[in-house]
Amino acid sequence: MNKEKKLNYLKEKQDELLFSGAFYAGKTNEVLKGSNGYANFPEKIENKPNTRFAIASGCKIFTSVAICMLVEDGKISFESKLKDYIDIEFPHFDQDITIHHLLTHTSGVCDYFNEDIMDDFELLWKSRPMYHIRSPKDFLPMFQYEQMQERIESAFQYNNAGYILLGLIVEQVSQCNFTEFIKERIFHKAGMKDSGYFEMDRLPERTALGYIEEPEGKWKTNIYSLPAKGGPDGGAYVTVEDRVRFWQALTNNQLLSKEMTQTLLKPRVTVVAEDDIYYGYCGYMELDDDKEVVKYIQMGYDPGVNFREVYYPVTKTIIVVCSNESEGAYELLKEIENIL
Repeated sequence: MNKEKKLNYLKEKQDELLFSGAFYAGKTNEVLKGSNGYANFPEKIENKPNTRFAIASGCKIFTSVAICMLVEDGKISFESKLKDYIDIEFPHFDQDITIHHLLTHTSGVCDYFNEDIMDDFELLWKSRPMYHIRSPKDFLPMFQYEQMQERIESAFQYNNAGYILLGLIVEQVSQCNFTEFIKERIFHKAGMKDSGYFEMDRLPERTALGYIEEPEGKWKTNIYSLPAKGGPDGGAYVTVEDRVRFWQALTNNQLLSKEMTQTLLKPRVTVVAEDDIYYGYCGYMELDDDKEVVKYIQMGYDPGVNFREVYYPVTKTIIVVCSNESEGAYELLKEIENIL
């Protein structure tokens, strides 16, 4: 199948899926990119390949890279304890929680959004003014005084609060606002000129609004369904090509040394043993029978936000799919994987 046929096929699939968003798929000798649907539904402003999209937890890897940078700077280590770097009271937290535990979701701390109990992130803000959530410390009242959820290292338990704590460590150690640190040390270095932690009530041009489908088939924006500004656990905005620039900068050792990049990308804990799915400091990954990484997997889900991304290290193939609806990115990514 030539490039034109592939793009036509993907256009058909996007229409079938009612997909709203943009995608980029690239390998050594071929690049496919496109978009579908609307960045603004009422105004019929179309999504474009250079539209900015929220990526929810897809930006946890930026927090991980920031921590690795501070380790390289000699300011912390992966075995540094949380209590030694944050002068905040956590009366029920285990005193032995380390940065390694937070990065790998094995700290056992209580999450502010427990996905085993709640299945709708939007409900979290029914009784909390989301417009006050604009920095990492703003999340603290939601979990600071809670009991431990698990014992340290007893299990992999996906945890947003752990990444809030990592962001607070970045701020304390660097003496810099978290989002400014990411902007200066990652976005600028990688040439990600369209990316940022934009406030939802101050979105820049070419930014897709997130849409949530209601039971009666109508749509509403997600402005009252998410924190006003993203942070260490999620909420950045990117273009699909900016994410490609990020992976290029990372794997070309422009952000971290070669040794530290390898440390970031190494598998650490088992998530689903039968499927060879692991988690490292960088996120999810799939291994082969020889325990070598087949692909790195990034994902993000919020009301009105759907993000999927895979990077194959051997062939340097990358696929990025961003959507401004709650579903669709995974299905389109699988279609792209099948033909690329």
